[in-house]
Amino acid sequence: MKTARFVLKIIALSLAFAAAVCGIIAYWDKLADTLSGLKEKGRDHGICYRPSEYDDYADLDE
Repeated sequence: MKTARFVLKIIALSLAFAAAVCGIIAYWDKLADTLSGLKEKGRDHGICYRPSEYDDYADLDE
């Protein structure tokens, strides 16, 4: 009986993990848009701003 409960718990955890992965895959575009929006908002407010690596070469374009 204990073995059956243990196996059912493993199956339940596996299904919950699979559901979480499917949810992330299903809403990946919305998650990516939200995260990029937060990144842009943080950049606008001066939070976590890292200059582009191409800023060093801006004078070569002119």
